[in-house]
Amino acid sequence: AGMAVRVSVLPSPRCLFDDPVQIRVAGLQPQQAVTLRASLVDESGELFQAHALYRGGSSGELDLSRFPALGGSYLGVEPMGLLWALQSKTPYKRLAKRNVLTPFCVDLEVYEGHGDMSRLLGKCTNERWFLGEGVKRISVREGRLKATLFLPPGPGPFPGLIDLYGSGGGLIEYRASLLASRGFVTLALAYMSFEDIPAMPEILELSYFEEAVNFLRKQQQVKDTGIGVLGLSKGGDLALSMATFLPGIKAAVSISGSSFNSFIPLKGDGFTIPVHPYDLGRMKISDESGLVDFSDVLDDHTDPATWDCRIPVERSSAKFLFLSGLDDMNLKSDLYCRDAVQRLRQHGREVEFYSYSGAGHLLEPPYLPLCKVSIHRVLGMLVHWGGQWREHAKAQEDAWRRIQAFFWQHL
Repeated sequence: AGMAVRVSVLPSPRCLFDDPVQIRVAGLQPQQAVTLRASLVDESGELFQAHALYRGGSSGELDLSRFPALGGSYLGVEPMGLLWALQSKTPYKRLAKRNVLTPFCVDLEVYEGHGDMSRLLGKCTNERWFLGEGVKRISVREGRLKATLFLPPGPGPFPGLIDLYGSGGGLIEYRASLLASRGFVTLALAYMSFEDIPAMPEILELSYFEEAVNFLRKQQQVKDTGIGVLGLSKGGDLALSMATFLPGIKAAVSISGSSFNSFIPLKGDGFTIPVHPYDLGRMKISDESGLVDFSDVLDDHTDPATWDCRIPVERSSAKFLFLSGLDDMNLKSDLYCRDAVQRLRQHGREVEFYSYSGAGHLLEPPYLPLCKVSIHRVLGMLVHWGGQWREHAKAQEDAWRRIQAFFWQHL
């Protein structure tokens, strides 16, 4: 029978979720055909799986960073393909971490042959954590704030970040916990559809976000050189508004966001930015699946009639990073990013901008699989987010590196 087949995850079977790993198989027959399968059960009990067909090397070894997948969920040399290609058996599920205090466990199995997966040869488990060793998670209910603070281990001082998700609302912690694991004091902030905050507030108050900035600035471990803010989707335009109207914001990242105030009026000190005009009559609903395409609902942003909704980013002294996917089917985020970037550059402001072909709306931390379609938590509709699997995965890796480098540079 020879050597037993061993599957290993290097450098360690336990890592952070955004860590790349090397998956290796040893003890195969020379050139043996095998099927590798990854399985992950999320917190609601939903099963996500990916599989790929491989042929081992001449000495019975297989290393996913060198050997190509010959079929299955992806093709070619993709060291992390088994993770980013995970897909739920139930359609339209999004893999997201609710409780960051527990890991996602990914079971990796090797089966004999290409096809029936009846004979298991070996397996192991990769524990992927969202909270690094020694990172503290502190629930914050102070004043109006509904947030979670993540503190890296040690006295610091560390750069401070505020992390905002989109119009689905809730208190989303997994990106903030990963950023804290990488050395940032991070405050994940809820601003709609959470506890007593309504699903669709009539108005958002800038003073609420200012409270968050002040709370973060007074934390002992936070550097006093200024705060960073990052936001996805609706959180992206809020990040721009904070950087424009609040003192103390030094750097802002907008992911798949817009250059104007969207969907809810924003009340500042003595002014209110109205909502960019839209017409839900322009949403396209596909008959068979009930899938909603929102990409045309907003009025033309180049029409001066809409300009009182613009966020005057050019007034800000902050540094900006814009990230967007060219296959975003939810928002023409690339177009709107270009609008903001153009205005900033005309005023001699420093700005970085990257758009990714084949990437969709939901640019997440790396190795979270693409979610092309899911139910919007506030609208209750099936929304098309866009994205191509491989391109989206590559974009997430690149964007994550850029976000961290940007904040280290400017904070």
